[in-house]
Amino acid sequence: MSWRDLDESDVRVRPGRGSRPRSKDRPRHEDALVGMVISIDRGRYGVILAAGVGGRHTPTRTVTAMKARELGRRGITVGDRVALVGDTSGDPDALARVVRVEPRRTVLRRSADDTDPVERVLVANADQLVIVSSLTDPEPRPRLIDRCLVAAYDAGLEPLLLLTKADLIDADAFLEDYAPLHVPYLVTARTSDGFTGLDALLERLEGRVSVLVGHSGVGKSTIVNALVPEANRSTGVVNDVTGRGRHTSTSAVALPLPEDSGWVVDTPGVRSFGLAHVEPHMIVSHFSDLEPGTEACPRGCTHDEQECGLDAFVASGAAGTAGAARLASLRRLLRARSGEPE
Repeated sequence: MSWRDLDESDVRVRPGRGSRPRSKDRPRHEDALVGMVISIDRGRYGVILAAGVGGRHTPTRTVTAMKARELGRRGITVGDRVALVGDTSGDPDALARVVRVEPRRTVLRRSADDTDPVERVLVANADQLVIVSSLTDPEPRPRLIDRCLVAAYDAGLEPLLLLTKADLIDADAFLEDYAPLHVPYLVTARTSDGFTGLDALLERLEGRVSVLVGHSGVGKSTIVNALVPEANRSTGVVNDVTGRGRHTSTSAVALPLPEDSGWVVDTPGVRSFGLAHVEPHMIVSHFSDLEPGTEACPRGCTHDEQECGLDAFVASGAAGTAGAARLASLRRLLRARSGEPE
C-alpha cells in the first residue's frame, strides 16, 4: 500500500496526556523500618533492624535488601542507617528495598592515593577508630599510623592505638615516640590462655561503634575473633620474604559485641591510606605536637622550606624525642598531597 492510498482515518493519533499530570512527589515511606547496614555483598545489603542500632542495641532480625531505583547513584556503606520497605521478614528468600539513607553523623573515608579525587567511604556513623599495629612481624609503619590519625581527626572519630604481638617485643620504645600526642593506647599479647588486654579493649569499645583499621598481617581479624568468637573471620600469616600480610578480610562487616555492648567493624587490611579529601592546612592541624611550632612560620609557609619555623621548634625539643621523625612524616604527607615526589 502506498501512502497515496491513506487518508486521515488511517493516521494513528498519539493520545493526549489526559487530565491527570504525572506527579513529581515521591512517596514518603513513613511506615518504613529503620536499621543499620552491617554487611554488603554484590549489591545486597545486610541490615539489622533494632530498637537502637548505635552502641547498645536490641537486635530483632537481619534483613537482606537491595537499593531502590529512586536512590539513584547514592552510595550506601556499612554503618549507614537506612529505611526499608517491602518484605522485611528476614526470611531466607525475602528481599526488601532501601528507600532512604538517613543523615550520617560521621564518615570515615580514604582515597587510593593522595592525588586521587575519588573518595572511598569505609564506614559511616562510627564513634571510634581503632588503629591496629603489630610491634613486629610485620614491623610497625608509623607513617600509616600518622595517616590514620589524620583521617580519624578529620572524620570526628576518637582514635585508639592498639598494639599487638607484645609477647614478641617490648612496646615501650614505640610508645615513647607517640607520647607527645596523648593518643590513648592499649597493648595486647598472646598467651596460652588467649590474649592479655582483651578486657581493657572491651571497656574501650563498650557503647560505641568502633572501626578497626590496619595493614595486613597485624592480627586485626584475630582480635575480632577473640572479641566475637562466632565471627569466624579468616586469619592469615605474614610472608617470610616480603614481610607483608595476606588480605584475609575482603569486605567491611559490623559485628555485635557480647551482651549487646556495642559494635566492632572489621575492615580489609590496607597498604595505603590516601588523604586526598583532607586539605593540606588541616593535615598540619592534626599533628598536634607540631602545630604550635607553626606560629613562627612566615606567612604562606608550606612547611617544607628553609624559612619554616618547624625546624627550630623541633630542634628545641618542644616536640619531644620523636619530633624529627614526626616532622619528616608531616612533610612526606604534604608533598604527597600536593602531587610532588616524596
